[in-house]
Amino acid sequence: MSEAIVKRTPVTIVKAAIEQLRPKQWAKNVFLFPALIFSGEFLSVEPSVRALVGFACFSLLASSGYIFNDYLDREADRKHPKKRHRPIASGALPVPLALVLMAVILGTGVAVSYALSPWFLAVGLLYLFTTLSYSFYFKHRVILDVMVLSSGFVWRVVAGAVAIDVPVSPWLFLCTAFLALFLGFNKRRAELLHVGAHTGTRRNLADYSPQMLEQFQNIVTGCTILSYALYTVQGTNPWMVLTIPWVLYGIFRYIYLVDRKGEGGAPDETLLSDRPMLFTGIGYVLTSLPVLLLADVLPTGLP
Repeated sequence: MSEAIVKRTPVTIVKAAIEQLRPKQWAKNVFLFPALIFSGEFLSVEPSVRALVGFACFSLLASSGYIFNDYLDREADRKHPKKRHRPIASGALPVPLALVLMAVILGTGVAVSYALSPWFLAVGLLYLFTTLSYSFYFKHRVILDVMVLSSGFVWRVVAGAVAIDVPVSPWLFLCTAFLALFLGFNKRRAELLHVGAHTGTRRNLADYSPQMLEQFQNIVTGCTILSYALYTVQGTNPWMVLTIPWVLYGIFRYIYLVDRKGEGGAPDETLLSDRPMLFTGIGYVLTSLPVLLLADVLPTGLP
């Protein structure tokens, strides 16, 4: 299919360029902040500023990957009920301009990352390599597509720790990995339920089945809950066990949204648009922050 014909003006092109950066998906880069929060460094100005700069760097690197991915997928996206409205697929953003935009933000992200820390840049480039390998190869490989895509969240957590120079907790690593797999397999299940396996929008959807994805969902859901529960019990602050109800409800609510409401195809939109999920996130923050702030004065064990 040839590029869609749309009416372009300087204003519409600028809007399309901003939309192409997918700023809504920058929300995924909040995974750079757990190391800052759970290490207690969020009370210091310098680590907080470095984490914010790291967030900006990963947002730029991620956006460059989004542009490249949409450039490669522009034909398949035009067959998708939602993705056909993306700037490149719809023709709102000319392909040459999209490639120039990709080069500019990629260069900026690399330069600022190096200024922050050479090791941070190394992790950022590994993240970018992971996303590109996904776009070129792994997105068409059943199971590996979700595993590679999920590893991007792990790189974000590692980058957050490197940015503020703290070690990566094994518990943080496990919880992130299983949560990312949970979101990834639910994303595939939502896509399969919403658009079907043979629409041409994603070639490897035909290799999945609802029953298979339900089994994967069951496995990673249990691992996610168990790893977080073990973290709260065996970690440095046992009072974090008070946050478990929020985590349980959030996971169960997300499964409900995928299974009964057809959500989950875009996890960032699902998490930000559903009010109970937003309230759950707020409740988690309001519970965990006092526990972290009062870690030094709380008893070492629960009553």
